[in-house]
Amino acid sequence: MIHAADVREWRDLAVVDSAAHKLGVLEAVYVDTTTDEPTMATVRTGLPTRRRLLFVPLGDATAGPGYLKVAYAKALVKTAPSIGVDDVLPAEGEEAIFKHYGLPYELGTAGERQLARR
Repeated sequence: MIHAADVREWRDLAVVDSAAHKLGVLEAVYVDTTTDEPTMATVRTGLPTRRRLLFVPLGDATAGPGYLKVAYAKALVKTAPSIGVDDVLPAEGEEAIFKHYGLPYELGTAGERQLARR
């Protein structure tokens, strides 16, 4: 299990897929608003003038020296919902990310978002 205290050290680490193919660089971590545990990460990818942030789940992710390995294949991550590097994830965009990876999405009991950026 990944702990929230660990994620502070991950920014700018290379993110690799389950076969060790480089996906990009870790930009930010999103936590589950119910548990405050790291749930999703954004990966900075693309050319300097065309960068974007792809979302990838952190379930079963492992950190190594200089990299973070996620449990998803590069082809799946590259087609994931994304935002611009200066954009904010809209609340209505959260469900599409979970659906892309086949994960359940649940709003909080009062209808609050499931993800919060840390």
